[in-house]
Amino acid sequence: MADDTCHPQPGDLIEIDRRVYQHWALYVGDGYVINVTPVDEGAPSLSVSTTSIFTRKAKVKKQLLKEVVGNHKWRVNNKYDRSRTPRPVKEIIRRAEQWIDEEVPYDVLGSNCEHFVTELRYGEGVSEQVKKAVIYTASAVGGIILAGLAAVVVKGFSGASSKEKNCE
Repeated sequence: MADDTCHPQPGDLIEIDRRVYQHWALYVGDGYVINVTPVDEGAPSLSVSTTSIFTRKAKVKKQLLKEVVGNHKWRVNNKYDRSRTPRPVKEIIRRAEQWIDEEVPYDVLGSNCEHFVTELRYGEGVSEQVKKAVIYTASAVGGIILAGLAAVVVKGFSGASSKEKNCE
């Protein structure tokens, strides 16, 4: 990791690489982040589970960055700064701290941890990983459909006749 991605400043977005997704938090200073974790899950946002995918509520927590990260890789990633203007740092922190210990709606597609922190930083909740997942899923389904159609077409042109028998 480059030095600038390892030394967060208050208001920075923190991206944490998990096995199948990225968890997002907002750095507020002194080693702490604010992030959302599913209410139904006992462990502090350290792993993905079916509970975190299907839960409808999350709790906003202020935790040490090192506790949220665990053994996973992380980096500062203010990637939306290219297309959005961040709020002033004091406003980001003030807004974030107002949410601590509150329950918030949670939906992996429309209101997840990335949506939460980007709303705080930019005033708009966005999640590129959701967009990528939707595109990937649509591409995979489309590929399966095309493969099925290709198999039907190939079988249709294979010259098999109704007189042929299957060997047993």
